[in-house]
Amino acid sequence: MHIALHIGANCTDGDMLVRSLTKNARTFAPMGTAIPGLAKYRKLLRETIQNLQGSTPLPETRDRLVSQITDLPTPQRLVMSNSAFICLPARIYEAGEFYGLTNMKMRAIDQLFPNDEISLYLALRNPATFIPEAFGMIRNRSFAGFMNGVDPRVPQWSELVTRIRGALPRAHLTVWCNEDTPLIWGEILRRMTGAPDGTAMGGEYDVLSTIMTEEGMKRFHAYLGTHPPKGEAQLRRVIAAFLDKYAIPEAIEDEINLPDWDEAMVEQLTVLYEADVDRISDMDGVTFITP
Repeated sequence: MHIALHIGANCTDGDMLVRSLTKNARTFAPMGTAIPGLAKYRKLLRETIQNLQGSTPLPETRDRLVSQITDLPTPQRLVMSNSAFICLPARIYEAGEFYGLTNMKMRAIDQLFPNDEISLYLALRNPATFIPEAFGMIRNRSFAGFMNGVDPRVPQWSELVTRIRGALPRAHLTVWCNEDTPLIWGEILRRMTGAPDGTAMGGEYDVLSTIMTEEGMKRFHAYLGTHPPKGEAQLRRVIAAFLDKYAIPEAIEDEINLPDWDEAMVEQLTVLYEADVDRISDMDGVTFITP
């Protein structure tokens, strides 16, 4: 079986990916692809991993998990999504390490599905907006307490990807930037479900609809009806063109309100993030989805 697991990161799409994916559950079930609702597996996976406490699971654990997650008798592909799979926002910088629980979570997945093919999916986000939003989800803690001494200017995403690859080297890792999701959402859905390029997907424009005016979306769909795009690249150009004209300004702008973070700090973090993304896109074993 092929395990397709979206592992994060926090403050990227929330649960939008799982909602878009499950819109395709009935279509893909006859093909042997199980796309269960989040209630089927999030708590179950979390508690199973916690109960393992680093030990090797019993041989029957894998089959029991699969039977509880999906009703398909012999699934060929199991698609799951949890942007907080590694940890909740409060633990992102726990003990002064960025996503310090990563190795434990990856080893657990490796042990729970020892003979299955595994694909992992990870969205990145500019620390200039990622950190403020993550901190905004924390209560009763200072910003210094949240960061635990971690310098946001030290590249973190490439180091995280390296640790994921090291902890679970047999898994293939697909990565993208959260800032690009309106342009590549359909491709993300297709990759996770194993659908061929160009396959129409339910929820393909869910992200786009949150940042484009209602009139823009109507004109966009009308245009696609008369000018079907030939491939992912042409579709992205069409989306970009409509966003240029119909984007909702307040939906694409992030408000940053942190102590001592001025425009110079935001610009510096953005430059460092872009360089970090370039490093990741060149890594072996990583597929980077770009617009």
